Amino acid sequence: MSEALTITASTVDPGLLELPWSTSLATWPSSAIVSLPKGLSRHLVRFANLSGRVIAVKETTEAMARREYEMLGNLHRLAVPCVERVAVIAGRTDDDGNPLPAALVTAHLRFSMPYRALFTQVLRPDTAGRLVDALAVLLVRLHNIGFFWGDVSLSNTLFRRDAGAFAAYLVDAETGELHEGGLTEGQRNHDLDVARTNIAGEIMDLAAGGRLERGVDAVDIADRIVSSYRSLWDALTVEESFGANETWRLTERVQRLNALGFDIDEMAIQTAANGSRVVIQPKVVDAGHHQRRLIRLTGLDVEENQARRLLNDLDEFRARVSRVGSDEEMAAHEWLTRVFEPVIKAIPYDLRAKLEPAEVYHQVLEHRWYMSQARGQAVPLAEVLSSYIKDVLRHRRDEATIMGPPTETLAMPVITSSGSVVDDDEDEGVDWRDLV
Repeated sequence: MSEALTITASTVDPGLLELPWSTSLATWPSSAIVSLPKGLSRHLVRFANLSGRVIAVKETTEAMARREYEMLGNLHRLAVPCVERVAVIAGRTDDDGNPLPAALVTAHLRFSMPYRALFTQVLRPDTAGRLVDALAVLLVRLHNIGFFWGDVSLSNTLFRRDAGAFAAYLVDAETGELHEGGLTEGQRNHDLDVARTNIAGEIMDLAAGGRLERGVDAVDIADRIVSSYRSLWDALTVEESFGANETWRLTERVQRLNALGFDIDEMAIQTAANGSRVVIQPKVVDAGHHQRRLIRLTGLDVEENQARRLLNDLDEFRARVSRVGSDEEMAAHEWLTRVFEPVIKAIPYDLRAKLEPAEVYHQVLEHRWYMSQARGQAVPLAEVLSSYIKDVLRHRRDEATIMGPPTETLAMPVITSSGSVVDDDEDEGVDWRDLV
């Protein structure tokens, strides 16, 4: 290995030194490579093992690698959904001293999928629509903090399931720019135009390969990014005027934004000189309203729609078992230990890579609703869980490290909601018959 090799990272993992940096990424040995599906990219990207976790390695120029590394760090500090930066590797040379491209290393996002991996045979219209809606939410969040993406596409995004919807994560930030003063309408519209063009091309590519359900219009799907984006952007930013005797509209606006998953850090309020009108406009809007409440109450860090669903179940539990003097925090702890954790621990070890825990719990609740509807009465959760594991979960493909062909399968450790690694025999004997 060349002495000129330099590694830039906030925390250097010694395992980085063991990877074959003196070899072109295209020729890395299979022993160093992990087979995972990836989106289309102008650069060569490979997945590799690093100290028990999976990383993505992208070859590019040193300047671009360092720029993207810094940008991902800035986005992470601003709480934007994006991949986690790991390191920049520069000064690479082969065994003959010939220079090799620099590399940007990022962490693989568990339970995430490129859009092409979200269907087995063909892409259905409802799935395509949910993907586009998730990308619209991500784009609004980025624009709200003054980030100009410049290359919006499905390929530059990873998706995680989120209680019947999807959550989108930015993957490629090399064309992005952060503007402290916010974006102009022209910059936002440019990103929207790029998104619409790229999405149309990506969907048409699927159609050309016979992977799009018959009758689906690629242009209609691409147009949805514009309508979804503008609807959400207006809900967050449009100035609203109402009569001075309609102050309840202020509370309604806040609740409407909360329902969309956003909190208001500041709101500008102006009243007319004669006191007849009130004008309000949100100044700073922060996403993750339900996520923050769930973390505060339970410590669970999940996607926004998952948090909303879990909170609804928590609130129902609290209403059922409320005791005189019990508060929200106490009820949340009881729900976590008596309901949520037993459900997750009851999942057999060999099925735990199918879905992340919060998504499993959401689907169990969905399964209970369908079973109860069919019977015309409430079905005990223990019976629902047994049916769900047998009839639904066991037949799903693993999404912790979702693969293409079966020959590319990689066994991965199971991570709990607290982030710890579960041993093979842990919790195998959980008795979930006592579930509430």
